[in-house]
Amino acid sequence: MPPIRVRQHVNPLSQKYQVEVEPPDWSAVFAKPHQPLLLDLGCGKGIFVTQMAQLQPDWNFLGLEIRHPVVDKALTLRDQLELTNAHFLFCNANISLGPLLASLPAGVLQRIAVQFPDPWFKKRHQKRRVMQPELVQTFADYLPSGGQVILQSDVEAVELDMCDRMAENPAFERQGGWLEQSPFPAQTDREVVTLERGDPVYRACFVRR
Repeated sequence: MPPIRVRQHVNPLSQKYQVEVEPPDWSAVFAKPHQPLLLDLGCGKGIFVTQMAQLQPDWNFLGLEIRHPVVDKALTLRDQLELTNAHFLFCNANISLGPLLASLPAGVLQRIAVQFPDPWFKKRHQKRRVMQPELVQTFADYLPSGGQVILQSDVEAVELDMCDRMAENPAFERQGGWLEQSPFPAQTDREVVTLERGDPVYRACFVRR
């Protein structure tokens, strides 16, 4: 059987991505479902999430990704590593994030990471970008006071756009200016490639008031 070809970018506004996913049984997903949770939106192959899960066993990590075959690979990697504090779900975050977060144990969500999202450079395509006002409001609805949203991109215009969407919501306050270093002990595969080329990574942190 030939390998399955995975598209680098998919249109999140396509009809097939408008279906809300069913939240899982979190007690079956995580060995300790009441541990603090980091949510990684657009987790890709899951490299960052699996590394973080190994480095911080006292946290749970949830990766959301819109490309189904990539999620399957991430779950396979998790199972090979026998991680009980990491999980991956196929979904469109702009459709399913609210119901997913509402189903979590109360108070566990502490950090959200949006890292190197699809840039959608053309102006007519920018409505496809993941960071929309409605998504930021969902962050505000479920992050507790002091909860963090970490934004990272190798495209300055995309990072500025994400920061603008966050700043528009009065529930969030930017923590300082640009972050010189990642707040995480692990890196995404995109981050590794970017840094190896010597290119900059733009980073910002917003805190729930």
